[in-house]
Amino acid sequence: MTGPLCHTLCVIGPGLIGSSVLRRARQRPGLATRLIAADRDEAVCARVRELGLADEVTTDAVRAASEADIVMICVPVGAIPAVAAAVIPAMKPGAILTDVGSTRRSVVDGVRPFLRPDVPYVPAHPMAGTEHSGPDAGFATLFEDRWCLLTPPEDASTPEAVATIEALWHAMGARTRIMDVDHHDKICAIVSHVPHLLAFSICQTADSLATDLRSEVLDFAASGFRDFTRIAASDPTMWRDIFLHNREAVLEMLDRFRSDAETLAQAISEGDEATIVASIERGRRIRRSLIENRQA
Repeated sequence: MTGPLCHTLCVIGPGLIGSSVLRRARQRPGLATRLIAADRDEAVCARVRELGLADEVTTDAVRAASEADIVMICVPVGAIPAVAAAVIPAMKPGAILTDVGSTRRSVVDGVRPFLRPDVPYVPAHPMAGTEHSGPDAGFATLFEDRWCLLTPPEDASTPEAVATIEALWHAMGARTRIMDVDHHDKICAIVSHVPHLLAFSICQTADSLATDLRSEVLDFAASGFRDFTRIAASDPTMWRDIFLHNREAVLEMLDRFRSDAETLAQAISEGDEATIVASIERGRRIRRSLIENRQA
């Protein structure tokens, strides 16, 4: 990067993702000359100030957006359209609007009515995260070697704006891919949304067991249960919004999972060793491919 990517970067919602962006930008002064963090919660703003994550911290997202060259919305997907509607009228001509929502169709359709022809919109989804939330949860290497999927609407973005947002995520350490919004939502349903749904569900199952059995499950939880349920500690508001805003893709992939689970259950019931082994081997191949793709 030969010069600053932009003069002012505004991050609205400095939680896990937003605060990680700010931390990384702090480490790379050439990314933005000035960093603004905005959040409606004064307690969050106070913590961001204490952590020194931005040059300016405010509860006034509209004013913050009016001063920025890139406005990045990092709030739960259900709130993105409302935030966009509030800040777009105040944005400078040529400033770029982006977000980090993990569902795309509902967000793009929700933002579209408020777009301006002189404010390009380049949605992006960094495929990175933890089960923690808030400004203390972020870290500068969160996006290192992870994918960030860009879904720019052809009628609402420009090649220059897409290149700028790609460069921003490369500076974050991420790999980028551009894809169609509906294709994005199907991919994320199977690699992220359904696994979270299953984690929440298995915790609910464990919690509904008879009292003595439930106690022993929690006391003697083996690594499989612990690893699988780690993501069940994730933010409830964020995941409520994801499930509801990507419902079609989630339900489609959940139906496919049910079918595969029923096939394996039948194999276990019938003592069909070949089918059981084939299923396990397929799982092993998927895991090896994740390791080879540097995603494990």
